[in-house]
Amino acid sequence: MAGQRVQRVAAPLRTQVLEALRQDILAAEFEAGERLVEARLCERYEVSRTVVREVLRQLESEGLVTTVPNRGPVVTELTSRDAEALYEVREALEGLAGALFAERATAERREQMGKVVRRYARSHRKAGLAERLEMKDEFYDALISGAANPIIDSTLRGIHARVQMLRGLSMRAAGRGPESAKELTAIYEAAAVRRDAAAAREACEVHVRNAAATALRELEARSLEHSAG
Repeated sequence: MAGQRVQRVAAPLRTQVLEALRQDILAAEFEAGERLVEARLCERYEVSRTVVREVLRQLESEGLVTTVPNRGPVVTELTSRDAEALYEVREALEGLAGALFAERATAERREQMGKVVRRYARSHRKAGLAERLEMKDEFYDALISGAANPIIDSTLRGIHARVQMLRGLSMRAAGRGPESAKELTAIYEAAAVRRDAAAAREACEVHVRNAAATALRELEARSLEHSAG
């Protein structure tokens, strides 16, 4: 496993390591269920155990890491049923968020969504996984903030944290990038341009259903591959 030296730049060291390990997990540098051994992480990122422990606690709160009795921290392993349950709730809440965005979003939030959708459509083919995930995070920040509902905000952000690993699986799948760009554009046009709440709800639900189908297919393929191995 190749090391990833963390650069000593302006951002706090903990933040740099957190981002590096998060992206390594999402990029499948660490397998689901794999133990995250502190000593190896210290060597990989060239940081202290204190930093590694802080980062692991943060990733556990995000759902990417699970502490298992007698094993310690491991990369969270989601079952197909776990994934289905998450996507069911996500579909319902994102549909509602899209409808509320159409009704409530300020001009600033609509402009924010438009900028990230256009950037994603323009650059997703060349962008790496980390950059695409960052753009999707920006899109959802605009969508959730524009819905102006604090319960949706806290609940949906929590679901997104838990679904990050599945999102990484989905976005790495062949052909998913162009499909996702079309779906985000449809959400933007319905919610921010036409301000059509019903169409925005449907566009959000379609996007989540398609992402779910792709992620579940990739999850099943990975499970079969591991079984064969």
